[in-house]
Amino acid sequence: MARKKTITRDQILKAAYEVVATEGFTRFTARNIAAKMKCSTQPIYLEFKNMDDLKSALISQIYDYLETEVFSVERRGDIIVDLTLNYIGFANKEKRLYRALYLEEYGGGDSMQQFSFDLFVKSVKKDPRYSDLSTVELQSMHTGVWIVATGLAALMSSGIIHPTEDQIAKLMTETVDNILRRDTPIDITYH
Repeated sequence: MARKKTITRDQILKAAYEVVATEGFTRFTARNIAAKMKCSTQPIYLEFKNMDDLKSALISQIYDYLETEVFSVERRGDIIVDLTLNYIGFANKEKRLYRALYLEEYGGGDSMQQFSFDLFVKSVKKDPRYSDLSTVELQSMHTGVWIVATGLAALMSSGIIHPTEDQIAKLMTETVDNILRRDTPIDITYH
């Protein structure tokens, strides 16, 4: 009779999430995840082809969490301001996970950037104030807003600055207005 699986896919993903959320992707190893579950690495490799497969499943789960529970929260009624307030809030609330996803070399990387851009475009296009923006204008808006929001998030999560939500919202509104008035798009290459 075959032995019953005692460690599930969800338990492995939960342990992997805890490792990344507390220690970052540099500690994302089968041994560290197994240690979190107090078991051998065998259940991990029975459930996932390899660590890349596990990382891919984890990143997908994190994207779903960010899209449905973090970035979708309505706060001020302006989708761009809301997205940035939620992004900055995430950076301050879940400092280690934020750094792992957005700042570490082994984090989300290009896929995190693509996820962020796609979510931004999907969200912004629903708002009548921004629905007529061209692809180039959307890319320019994302770049400018993302740079300002990331600067704020990094400075705030490091404890260097402590602006209020009203101050952040005002700065982001002014940033959006300035980007919309530009004659030429912001064109900065990532990588």
